[in-house]
Amino acid sequence: MPFARTPLRRRTDKVGHKPGRDGRERAELVIITGMSGSGKASALKAFEDLGYYCVDNLPVELIPRFAELAMQSAEIRRTALVVDVREGSKLERLPGILKSVKRQIPTRVIYLEASDASLVRRFSETRRPHPLGMDAPVKSSLTTERRHLKPIRAIADLVIDTSKFNVHELRAYLTDRFQKHSADKNILVSCVSFGYRHGVPEDADLVFDVRFLPNPHFVPEFRPLTGRHPKVAKYIRSFPQTQEFIRRISELLVYLLPHYIREGKSYLTISFGCTGGQHRSVLIAEEVGKQLRKAGYRMKVVHRDSPK
Repeated sequence: MPFARTPLRRRTDKVGHKPGRDGRERAELVIITGMSGSGKASALKAFEDLGYYCVDNLPVELIPRFAELAMQSAEIRRTALVVDVREGSKLERLPGILKSVKRQIPTRVIYLEASDASLVRRFSETRRPHPLGMDAPVKSSLTTERRHLKPIRAIADLVIDTSKFNVHELRAYLTDRFQKHSADKNILVSCVSFGYRHGVPEDADLVFDVRFLPNPHFVPEFRPLTGRHPKVAKYIRSFPQTQEFIRRISELLVYLLPHYIREGKSYLTISFGCTGGQHRSVLIAEEVGKQLRKAGYRMKVVHRDSPK
């Protein structure tokens, strides 16, 4: 579903996420609104992945209470809400409510829209009725909806025309604008060791076969140990191909991860397999995990088939 390459209007300042005087992360409220079919659900998902506490279709009369809760709670400091024409006549109260809420908490209003042609096509593709009802043609409902939303669009901090955006482009645009400055590495990376005799992990995004490395299994004193044992680790690392593989794979992943993040991935599972999942794959998962951790990524190392 194509969705905004160029916003119709936007402010030039970037959103900051500095701690307040009490040392806690500064509270922030984002209101996502706009035309039906313009991508509000995708936008909300993007904010959820950025760590915002997200609520879809919150009644407008509850917004002040929700803002107050965000100011008091340490768990939901950054919040994003979708409010749109599904509210019916109560939506007319939104501009006044937001004027009051902005005195309580830093608030941004994002208004999404698209051309009639794009919106009609999207409704046709999804076969969903317009929220204003099925009695009128979609195009007529869109005209009515634009009229109802005009006062809200006028107070928006950011207006995005999503006519030419696809889901990924809209997500990338919002992520780039609203993520924390350190969030360019906001992805959880799991390095998983496994044994091919037990099958490849089903949730693996990337799989690397390390059976080309010399196998400690054939050294009797190493057979009952794992790749985490210092003697086994030293043995595997003693081969030049091991060191080169770790270096090359680590460099490749450091190059790839920013691209996965821009694509919208919030986690990535990298699996390393050897025959039994006890020696070589364990050592490689540990070493690559160390390299990625040094590069600033959040890491988790899991040994699926290694004895506990």
